[in-house]
Amino acid sequence: MNCVEFLAGRCSSCSQLAVPYAEQLAQKQQKLALLMAPFTEAELLPAVASDEQGFRTKAKMVVSGTTAEPVLGILNGQDPVDLSACPLYPPAFEPAFVLIKRFIQRAGLTPYQLEQKQGELKLVLLSQSQHSGRFMLRFVLRSKNCLASIQKHLAWLQQQWPELEVCSVNLQPVHMAVLEGPEEIVLTPAELLREQLNGIPLYLTPQSFFQTNSTVAAALYATAKQWAAPLPGHRLWDLFCGVGGFGLHLASSAQGQVRALTGIEIAPKAIASATRSAAELGLAEVQFQALDATAFAKAAEQTPDLLLVNPPRRGLGAELCRSVLALQPAWLIYSSCNPDTLASDLAVLTTDYQLLKVQLFDMFPHTHHAEVLTLLQRRSTA
Repeated sequence: MNCVEFLAGRCSSCSQLAVPYAEQLAQKQQKLALLMAPFTEAELLPAVASDEQGFRTKAKMVVSGTTAEPVLGILNGQDPVDLSACPLYPPAFEPAFVLIKRFIQRAGLTPYQLEQKQGELKLVLLSQSQHSGRFMLRFVLRSKNCLASIQKHLAWLQQQWPELEVCSVNLQPVHMAVLEGPEEIVLTPAELLREQLNGIPLYLTPQSFFQTNSTVAAALYATAKQWAAPLPGHRLWDLFCGVGGFGLHLASSAQGQVRALTGIEIAPKAIASATRSAAELGLAEVQFQALDATAFAKAAEQTPDLLLVNPPRRGLGAELCRSVLALQPAWLIYSSCNPDTLASDLAVLTTDYQLLKVQLFDMFPHTHHAEVLTLLQRRSTA
């Protein structure tokens, strides 16, 4: 992938860009092999590669410069770096950024100046559904001072950009490196962006988590479904379920098997999205609940046959690992975005579980990061 900003030394977000992609993937696989070396019974499968560019379907752009000449990208020290043409994004993003800059000028939005603690517009967050090609646009503001102007000129933006499905304002008043605040104001009739992976509809809210690499995410979900298909048992739990990507894929199989799915996620709006998807799929034995995953696992009276966990980068941690061991599900599928914390968690879990399969999915090319899917079986059922 050719990137002029990387070559000029202005952006180092893709820290491994100078390394040929095949070598990047080999290095990640080698690191994973070292981390998994203590688990001698596990099968390490070949890594799943990504496209090298155009794969990132979500952009987080710092807004700098001036109202007349806004810059969307990052700050390199105090220097604004425009990443509107970043090759990580699909082709439709660059013309979208052109329209967003024109909108900033038209609405008179003042970029936030970090040093002076002045200005209003901090960030622009842009997501695209790869199924429909439609967009979700979020303006992160310091206050409501510019809200009326955004509302006034939004019709112009929608006219210029028919693919804009959802537009919202997020209020983030604090002067610190926090991406967004708790208050979201949706400005369009549509509040959700519909994605579809492997025939499964997924409804994204402005603040819900979703993978930034839709193609590799689809491969990840499809693989989890394939691994789960031959496993016995009816009850499936999906902890940290988000909008339901994993659980909805595993709730039914091509062979006609249907599982009773319980999905747990702390964010109520993500739960509402997952519930909507389940209804659209006609899944009857599904229950999504807005609860803390650790608290739910500790308080549970029943045991799932298959437990699926997809925690944040910190991993499950000791407390939740102990809860999993106490639950004793027959099967465990663990998807991790941090191989190091995964290895730490597996060291605890494999006291009672056998690690069967491990596979790397390169969700984040040109970085050291990777997604890893694992399958474990309770030793007493082996």
